[in-house]
Amino acid sequence: MIHTHAYAMLQPLAESMKAQHLKELFAQDSERFKPFHLEKEGLLFDFSKQKINTEIIDELLNLATEQQLDTWIERLFNGDKINHTENRAAWHTALRDVSSPNPEVAKQWRKMESLVNQVHQKQFRGYSGKPILDIINIGVGGSDLGPLMVTHALDKDKHEHAPDVHFVSTLDAQQLHKLLKRLDPATTLFVVASKSFATIDTLSLADTAKEWIEAHAPNQEVVMNHFVGISTNPTKMSKWGILLRHQLIFWEWVGGRFSLWSTIGFSIALRLGMQGYNDMLAGAHAMDQHFKQTPFKQNIPVLLGLIGVWNTNFLNLSAQAILPYDSRLKYFASYLEQLEMESNGKRTKRDGTAITYRTCPILWGEVGPNAQHAFYQLLHQGTERVMSDFILFSQGVSQPDRDRDRENYHHNLNIANCLAQSRAMMSGDANEDLHKDYPGDQVSNTLLLKKLDAYHLGMLVALYEHKVFVQSVIWDINPFDQWGVELGKKLAVDIFEHIKAQSVDDLDSSTANLLKNIWKQRHEN
Repeated sequence: MIHTHAYAMLQPLAESMKAQHLKELFAQDSERFKPFHLEKEGLLFDFSKQKINTEIIDELLNLATEQQLDTWIERLFNGDKINHTENRAAWHTALRDVSSPNPEVAKQWRKMESLVNQVHQKQFRGYSGKPILDIINIGVGGSDLGPLMVTHALDKDKHEHAPDVHFVSTLDAQQLHKLLKRLDPATTLFVVASKSFATIDTLSLADTAKEWIEAHAPNQEVVMNHFVGISTNPTKMSKWGILLRHQLIFWEWVGGRFSLWSTIGFSIALRLGMQGYNDMLAGAHAMDQHFKQTPFKQNIPVLLGLIGVWNTNFLNLSAQAILPYDSRLKYFASYLEQLEMESNGKRTKRDGTAITYRTCPILWGEVGPNAQHAFYQLLHQGTERVMSDFILFSQGVSQPDRDRDRENYHHNLNIANCLAQSRAMMSGDANEDLHKDYPGDQVSNTLLLKKLDAYHLGMLVALYEHKVFVQSVIWDINPFDQWGVELGKKLAVDIFEHIKAQSVDDLDSSTANLLKNIWKQRHEN
């Protein structure tokens, strides 16, 4: 990227733009919104509150061309092995075309639908013969964050016969133990989701769940009626005890943080029904088609990604806030933290050489009203410059006629808060009393969707996936591996062995003394 012609052209444009306040750009052009927004059915992308002009957009598009973004998009959709460090494709887009899935995918969809229907029709029964009423999804990372985010966001659209779905991911087992205290083992089904089916975090929790069922079941033969496994590794699922009829498969070419589109979405389908799950796939597929077919100048994921590169590499912004104005998106920022930072938090180019420029910013966020009373103070009056994405829906939650006026009142108040905050961050408010002075000049995007349902949520998630891919191409990195996660896992296994042996030999002084104090405090009253 750094040696391209477009990069050289963008550097002086950035120096000039840094000196301009955002409100001056709006003062210079009262119709600024018109050239700096894009629309596709159900989605509007407003980037007029960015420190850009048409010349900058043109050069960013030239940068995309020089980095061969079109070729990389084609390779992504063709299923090429673009995850070269693991010799795999990254073909999650192939899961979203439900009209013509490949045979392997279609087979798993049929099996997943059969299991979902069994649960909904009260035909999936535990050791006592009672139907399943509660689902506990055991998984970490992509096996937890995606299904958790979606089921919470779309809870109002749950299937009429949906079981209650709970999520467990913490290794300390506190989440699991709280659930086991109040649920009935006879009517509880565990979904053990792990790409490798070797993740110690997941399997240790699954072992605890198995022990709980064993303590209540009349015999060992019926214990595994309470478990469904989801993995790329059927051999390890069978070894652990998962029955063949309860095994759902996905593939090495589906990355963990892109796996909610695979059978990892089983918990989503249990909550929404297969039709609701397919609606989400359809929304993602619609965004796939837009990304694949639309010229870059009108391409929403391309422009979203390029503007992020502009902010990161040319305006030197190192933080990204995700600000949804809908409480149902409570877990959306957490989901994007993994999607973006695990994908593009890299310091090595595809050719194995070191990067000399910034890549992924630090990303965090929260639902709007809570965020306003938490970290907006920093956004408005802090010393850090931050880029923000506001996410808003035109329509609120549908209510019966008698409640509609009250719902409209609350939704309009929500809209007013969102638009007021983005406007305040842009324009600021000067005051001689510096305690009350708002500098403004904080850049932001606004993503306006028609409503929060399965289709539009699928579209929104796919939009961010493709944004991440665009940025990875510009930064010349592989977004589909995560070697940085592995070292901590390896050291945890080593330290766990030291704990079992009550030994601190060969450990650094900090780790050794922390362990000594842990052992000491355990023996104190």
